[in-house]
Amino acid sequence: MAAERSTADILDAAVHVREAARSATSGATGVDTVLAALSEVMAYDHASLARWDPLRRRHTTLAGTYPDDATAYIETRLHHDPVFPVLRGPDRGGLWLTDVPRRLLAASPGFQEVLSPLGIEDGVAQCLFAADGRYVGMLNVSTRAPLRTADPARAVVTLLTEALAAAVDPRACRPRACPPSEEVATAPDPARGARRPGGLSPRELQVLAELTAGRTNREIAERLYITPRTVGTHIEHILAKLDLPNRAAAAARAAAWGIEPSS
Repeated sequence: MAAERSTADILDAAVHVREAARSATSGATGVDTVLAALSEVMAYDHASLARWDPLRRRHTTLAGTYPDDATAYIETRLHHDPVFPVLRGPDRGGLWLTDVPRRLLAASPGFQEVLSPLGIEDGVAQCLFAADGRYVGMLNVSTRAPLRTADPARAVVTLLTEALAAAVDPRACRPRACPPSEEVATAPDPARGARRPGGLSPRELQVLAELTAGRTNREIAERLYITPRTVGTHIEHILAKLDLPNRAAAAARAAAWGIEPSS
């Protein structure tokens, strides 16, 4: 059991996880090898690595051992769970089940309908962010037995997030590791095959579309799973590329182009 191993053993296992993540990013191996390596860091009963699809606004499981109903919840409902805004913060090092307030667990369909029936007592949900602030996916790990409070695996999971994010990020993986359909789905072009208006990037077009709804930077950040600061940077680039004075003018230009935010 990982919880019974020494700190040195767990750190050695963490190195193997990072190597597996790099291999998966390069396309040499599948993401399932990352989860297999992670089991040497902390013994789990269920785990999954999922990629966020901003076009379909859902997660897609790249590798996992959860039952089908739990996998479906992670993919289509978890980002609406009341626990999700708590664990989604880029500065958070993962949300461990034993640290979630009981009142929040009582309001969480994910815990009440999915994890509790599986007998889960511990584990971690870790949102994964790319270096540029994009939310790219998440790691979910569940155990039926409580983990030791001071288990070094807690710190190791946090330290591994950069490597895990690269393994699920379609922009980080090499072409052989990332099917074209997935690359398109995670970097949608509202022009759908046409030349992108104003030379804007796919992400800038997403932000521009959100401006047509009059949303604030924070609201846009929550919808696109990036930080408000990143939204502000995108808006600055949009105004510069389109030679517009303010966000209202940008929203008017988007409306004229027929660009609208996704539902």
